Amino acid sequence: MAAATPSGSGLRADARRNSEQIRSAAIGAFRGQGLTVPMEEVAKAAGVSKATIFNRFGGRIGLIEAVIEEVVARELFTAIDRARTIDDAGERITYYLTALRDLQYRQPAVNDVLLQIYPHAPQLMEICRAGGEANEEFVAAARAAGVLRPEFTAGDLHALVTDNALALKHGQRPSRDDYDRRTRYLLDGIRGCSTDSGGR
Repeated sequence: MAAATPSGSGLRADARRNSEQIRSAAIGAFRGQGLTVPMEEVAKAAGVSKATIFNRFGGRIGLIEAVIEEVVARELFTAIDRARTIDDAGERITYYLTALRDLQYRQPAVNDVLLQIYPHAPQLMEICRAGGEANEEFVAAARAAGVLRPEFTAGDLHALVTDNALALKHGQRPSRDDYDRRTRYLLDGIRGCSTDSGGR
């Protein structure tokens, strides 16, 4: 009964301490290397055995679910909420896409979430669902305001974000300056004619 949940009040003090050590180690490892980091590395950082992680959290998916709020959801949802406070549709989509690409560069776990690398993790899929709704919302508003190319869709935005996730996860990591420059190229490419200086 005492081991029913990692945070149950009936856990012995050492078991609770182990659980917190595992959570802390997982947050650091997932932020630094993504959600696919070997469980052996998490166990070593936590000072426990791999078996202890499985006993406390039921394996990788349970551990991810236990810490995904701190690793991905909090920053991503903060960016979405901040974007929604921006009245100008062009500034809103610019801020959102820039913030999202910044998260992708800084937090490898964000790319694992966007790639839905663990589709059996309910919280990961909920993050993807909420992100997809934000994409639809921001793109629709920007198109209605004429600040995006009329043919540009939320599906296109999803593809660009997913392609970026694949490149960052499996390709050669660019310098931050190069990455930010390419973000500006991307934004210039999707903007509507009304935002071009001088037009054509």
